[in-house]
Amino acid sequence: MPHKKKILIVAGARPNFMKIAPLWKEFLHLSDVFEIKIVHTGQHYDYNMSKVFFEELGLPEPAFFLEVGSGSHGYQTAEVLKKFEELAIKEKPDLVIVVGDVNSTIAAALAATKL
Repeated sequence: MPHKKKILIVAGARPNFMKIAPLWKEFLHLSDVFEIKIVHTGQHYDYNMSKVFFEELGLPEPAFFLEVGSGSHGYQTAEVLKKFEELAIKEKPDLVIVVGDVNSTIAAALAATKL
């Protein structure tokens, strides 16, 4: 059997969970080809407020939760960059999908591009 391509889908803020839901559902149809994992950066860090989106949208619990938390734009961006880079080095994804226009987006996209 051929190697499944590993995809990390990254989101960190509540509006972006809605953007990853249709991607997740489409990739499920291709589960024989792709291994999909959701990464929650924790930019919107209140688990109870995030959990309702995952439940309502039919998303699984994130495979990874980076627990970035609150802070200035510079702090959040730096923390996501650092933590996502470590995760990506460990996981070695074939593809990273990042959605949105928040601190998590720019940081994860930068880490993925540089790796």
